[in-house]
Amino acid sequence: MTSASRECGDEGVATVWAAGAIAAVLLVFSVVVWLGAGLVTRHRAASAADLAALAAATYARDGESVACDQARRIAELMRADLAGCRLQEWDALVRVRVDPPGPVAMFGRAAAKARAGPIDSVDERSMNGRGSEFATGWTVIGRR
Repeated sequence: MTSASRECGDEGVATVWAAGAIAAVLLVFSVVVWLGAGLVTRHRAASAADLAALAAATYARDGESVACDQARRIAELMRADLAGCRLQEWDALVRVRVDPPGPVAMFGRAAAKARAGPIDSVDERSMNGRGSEFATGWTVIGRR
């Protein structure tokens, strides 16, 4: 190596580029992992809402306070907070909230709502053949 090539300052450039590329890959990987954690939290909230609504619907005959106490118990077991619970005739309407882990928490809590109770009538518009009713934001779980 001559003294002229040393004055150019080209030595170590590949190391800097490699370090930058590794940092970029790690950043993208971290973002994907945290977005996945947020998605899992959303699914956990939906599951907690569904189970809490089923618990409340099971105890609907005992009154709203007993039914909602059961919904709260199930939500707590699933590490969720019961944000709302009420009975509308024999249907239990439940809302839950779940805190996401880590930095995803700065975007807010995952929320879900569910409805469970007996099916009064079935029509082709509302049923998908498996007992779930298509309604915006609500999961209906029918009992016979």
